[in-house]
Amino acid sequence: MTHEEKHFKGSVVIRDIVIGMADGLTVPFALTAGLSGAFHDNTIIITAGIAEIAAGSIAMGLGGYLAGRTEHDHYQAELKREYDEVENLPEKEKAEIEEILADYGISNRVKKEFVDELSLDKDKWVEFMMKFELGLERPELNRARNSALTIAASYIAGGFIPMASYFFTTSPTTGLYYSALVTIVALALFGFFKNKAIGQNPWNGALKVTIIGVIAAGSAFIIAKIISGH
Repeated sequence: MTHEEKHFKGSVVIRDIVIGMADGLTVPFALTAGLSGAFHDNTIIITAGIAEIAAGSIAMGLGGYLAGRTEHDHYQAELKREYDEVENLPEKEKAEIEEILADYGISNRVKKEFVDELSLDKDKWVEFMMKFELGLERPELNRARNSALTIAASYIAGGFIPMASYFFTTSPTTGLYYSALVTIVALALFGFFKNKAIGQNPWNGALKVTIIGVIAAGSAFIIAKIISGH
């Protein structure tokens, strides 16, 4: 019987989807709920909601791009530094490898053999130091662009869920009623499958995400009601 190890592989993409979808569901839901408590015209809510989704997706996508670029630039700077150290301070770098191996209980004889073997290939040597000394993984090609697009698209997809009902109803009160029903279900499903994908309790995820969304929307609605005096 063969043993199959089950490890989660899509953590980076899932992380970006979660970032975009979580805010996309929650922020427009809170906004439309707040506006529903202050205005009596669906047109205002739809206009403001679409504007928020557009601005929010651009801002979130840009944030994802900058984060990806920062990760890439940091990796490249550390990579250059490691190549310089391997070239100019080889004995120091070899000693650092032995220190890393010592943490795993490797014997002195094996450590020396490993260091001698690894130091024959400068690229592998640097790669080892990047991963085990600095804890850095090489960023994927086009990581920043893909992250920006994934986060922005997820934000838009999530944002139109609480917005949709206002296109098909005649009053903000009715729109909010159906928006709340649909969005609460969407939040619960999102939280459930998010946690399931990363190997955590899916019911806890569904509960936490739903509570956060409901609190945000409820707070916005009550504040808008108080301010508007309606």
